[in-house]
Amino acid sequence: MQATESRFLPPALRSRNYRLFFGGQGISLIGTWMTQIATVWLVYHITNSAFMLGVVGFTSQIPNFLLTPFGGVFADRFPRRRILVTTQILSMVQSLTLAALALTNTIEIWHIIGLSLFQGTISAIDAPARQVFVTELIERKQDLPNAIAINSTMFNGARLIGPAIGGLLIARVGEGYCFLIDGLSYIAVIIALLAMRFKPKSIPVADGNPLQKIKEGFTYAFGCPPIRAILLLSCLVSLMGMQYTVLVPVFANKILKGDAQTLGFLLAASGVGAVAGGIYLATRTTVVGLGKLVVIGPAILGIGLITFALSRFLPLSLLAMLTIGLGTILQIAAGNTILQTIVEDDKRGRVMSLYTMSFLGITPFGSLLGGSLADRIGATPTLMIAGSACILGSIFFSKQLPPLKKIVYEIYRKKGILS
Repeated sequence: MQATESRFLPPALRSRNYRLFFGGQGISLIGTWMTQIATVWLVYHITNSAFMLGVVGFTSQIPNFLLTPFGGVFADRFPRRRILVTTQILSMVQSLTLAALALTNTIEIWHIIGLSLFQGTISAIDAPARQVFVTELIERKQDLPNAIAINSTMFNGARLIGPAIGGLLIARVGEGYCFLIDGLSYIAVIIALLAMRFKPKSIPVADGNPLQKIKEGFTYAFGCPPIRAILLLSCLVSLMGMQYTVLVPVFANKILKGDAQTLGFLLAASGVGAVAGGIYLATRTTVVGLGKLVVIGPAILGIGLITFALSRFLPLSLLAMLTIGLGTILQIAAGNTILQTIVEDDKRGRVMSLYTMSFLGITPFGSLLGGSLADRIGATPTLMIAGSACILGSIFFSKQLPPLKKIVYEIYRKKGILS
């Protein structure tokens, strides 16, 4: 790309490899979100049970809790592009298998649980490698915060488009076609990865077995107060704040008296809020001040959850979902950016695997908790409890912010980010 053209692009997109990643990943993520809405709607259609929604959510995410630390070790030891090509091929196989079962009308709940577990295992290896791989795609180190913000915007832009398309497809031709399109969309990512041209960084082979390296990563992460605080707050958001993801079908169908399209609109609304947050983060020129957003995000999320739980009016529910998406992305993306900035390079994969585990790995326990509570006390009280917990967590961590800011700013000075 000519220099005169590239200067009008966001900083991260001036890197050729990142542009390829952005294009391929953007297409695939739309398919991923189509599969997500198709899966939850199919599970609810087959079982009519909030608890089973929680079970499927649990099985799809529990590998992130158990295996992500090993994924971090892989990301620190092996070429990340090779890891990602392998995981994309396996994910494609998983989606096409779901499609074949759904299109032949032979799919049963145990198929969905088993394939969700398989996909979760793939994600546990994929996520840490993907987080670290972004640092290799950026030609200038100072563009990394912009790349992370664009990643978040891309992910949530897909969350806006994917559910809307998925809801329409489910209503007209069924869930199987969502799975099929998702499977085919992985081709775009694989082509983009293979088309990249760069000299891979040499990855030093560290001494010690994987368990020793995982222990070393835990010791480093939890011995650093800012990293520890971000991980713990992320755990809280995952356990309580993400329960809505398995309960949205209940609200769409039972409370708002809607169908798959209603579910698609609700998920798309959360995508709108997340995209807005991602765009705001992408326009920031410095990582300084992101700590406040990490703390404010859960409070915004909590307010959105309580409003959504109490709403019986679709426009208000859509506004609440927009707020939920905004609060979630501020916490996730701002925390990710700070971690990627302050972590030591040789421990990056392991720390980012812990961050992935704190978010995706804790989510299954939240899904199971939310599904179980909703079956006992109802979906509305469940989300009100979850929202209140997020607000209280935000208040608690805000009191820890001043001393943590001093530590982070000292690291920024050593890295030359602050004079």
